[in-house]
Amino acid sequence: MRTLLTLAAALVAGAVALPASAEPKKCSIGKMLELPVTMADLRPLVPATINGREVKFIADSGAFYSNISPGSAAELGLKLGAAPAGLHLTGIGGETQAAVTRVKDFGIGPAMLHNVQFIVGGSEIGSTGLLGQNVLGIADVEYDLAGAAIRLMRSHDCEHANLAYWSNDKPVSVLDIESASGSRLHTEGTVLLNGVKIRAIFDTGAPTTMLTTAAAARAGVKPDMPGVERAGSASGLGRRSLPTWIGAFQSLKIGGEEIRKIHLRFGDVGDRDSSFDMLIGADFFLSHRVYVSNAQHKLFFTYNGGAVFDLTVRRTDPKPVSDSGDSAKPGAEGVPATAAEFSLRGNARAARRDVAGALADLTRAAELAPDNAEYRYQRAVVLMRSGRRPQAMEDLDRALTLKHDYADALIFRAGLRLANGDKTAARADVDAADRAVAGPSDLRLTLGGFYDQLGDPDAAIAQYDRWIAAHPTDSRLGMALNGRCWARTLAGRDLDKAIADCDRGLSLRPHTAAILDSRGLAWLRSGNLDKALADYDAALALEPKLAWSLYGRGIIEQRKGLGAQAKADIAAAIALRPDLADEAKKIGLGEVAR
Repeated sequence: MRTLLTLAAALVAGAVALPASAEPKKCSIGKMLELPVTMADLRPLVPATINGREVKFIADSGAFYSNISPGSAAELGLKLGAAPAGLHLTGIGGETQAAVTRVKDFGIGPAMLHNVQFIVGGSEIGSTGLLGQNVLGIADVEYDLAGAAIRLMRSHDCEHANLAYWSNDKPVSVLDIESASGSRLHTEGTVLLNGVKIRAIFDTGAPTTMLTTAAAARAGVKPDMPGVERAGSASGLGRRSLPTWIGAFQSLKIGGEEIRKIHLRFGDVGDRDSSFDMLIGADFFLSHRVYVSNAQHKLFFTYNGGAVFDLTVRRTDPKPVSDSGDSAKPGAEGVPATAAEFSLRGNARAARRDVAGALADLTRAAELAPDNAEYRYQRAVVLMRSGRRPQAMEDLDRALTLKHDYADALIFRAGLRLANGDKTAARADVDAADRAVAGPSDLRLTLGGFYDQLGDPDAAIAQYDRWIAAHPTDSRLGMALNGRCWARTLAGRDLDKAIADCDRGLSLRPHTAAILDSRGLAWLRSGNLDKALADYDAALALEPKLAWSLYGRGIIEQRKGLGAQAKADIAAAIALRPDLADEAKKIGLGEVAR
């Protein structure tokens, strides 16, 4: 493949020799390329350029080939062509259609490649796309996410050497992996879960480690067992969002490392034809330093400390996992010296929930580069996660003074202002973000939600229209359709189109309470009380504390002469949302008896 061959040729000449940890006279290890990694929560982002524009890709060892998301391709003005027959993308959420594009100039590290082909398809995943195995697998690769780096490596005469060259006295675990071939360019090996053989893919593109439901069952854990808890939903390249659970397991053995009495997430992340049982995700890579030897078909790794697997549904619990002090001098191996290096390490520490260390590093980055808006924004994110809203707001203000069209910072500040009840200032930020982002931008989905909260359904509809047009196969399409259904219903126009949006949303996400709630109001406003009541009953069976569904059902019950039931539902709704009666009156639902 052109990317692989051209990149290899560009980098081999510049390989830098490193000391091997065994057989120093025979084995040699060379560093071909070091990619700086910015951890965005549990997503490892690496920088690149496309036709001169700076972009970021998720380093995804689970992707067989590099891809660009449809929205990003549109934003970058890339022309799409038909994919080869039989080519499709499969990931969490199922299959999705693919196209291809050629990038005239693709820059990565010191290499500038020309006429590079990418697959285009799937969902937006918080970056321009995925950097897959056609780049990461050109030789050996070292994943040092805690050290904010991924290194493309080459080794010679190292058949029996320990390639964890950094290990010194640390214990090194080794796992045999399968030989890559064809489209199966993954890092795959067999691990033992509760003594059962499990086929695992080491997947940096998966934020958290996850089992298939079938593999969990083989190890003795099923969703309906006592102690198993629901853990939200998972989504990936495909359209569907899938439920997940967390269950207890006695042991997981990966090569020479055994982790006992652990909890793991599981769900229907594979299809019937999937050859894997487990995705070992970025949470594992953050807690380990990993060297993948594609030549030896072995994986070498050492433990960094801290939690091995991230089990939080929403990462809001900031618990330090390591000593944040620096005993070495700046510029020594692994010790930052520049603002960029402090930023990289700070984000890696934030991903490991080492809040004190992250703030120390990001503060130093801001001190060394006081005119850099991104470092201020990064620190604001960590400050907010640790509950320091005023300080986060100060950093956002400073970031936006330095870069007034910084869309991510504008959206973040709009959320804080809206939470403080300052709708006027929030609206100014949302409008500025609208002007700052390109037409197909993924941020338009967020902007649609903000305009809805700001009471401007027409502006919300415009945002959803643009996002839906640019993201036809995204896993969040169902919720975007729900957003447009709700906005159209609040506007009181095109109720037939609102109902069609909700119908389509439910086809993508069946039994979703939020979409049933939206369609219930659309039916109510269109005068079909029976269908509205059916949707409200279905929504409340799934989520008994949906205020709008309780209130809407109360209105229907009142109109049907069911006074006692109406009074109870309306009282319950107002207890949850004291302002709901006023909101309902604004859209013409009239007074209700309480």
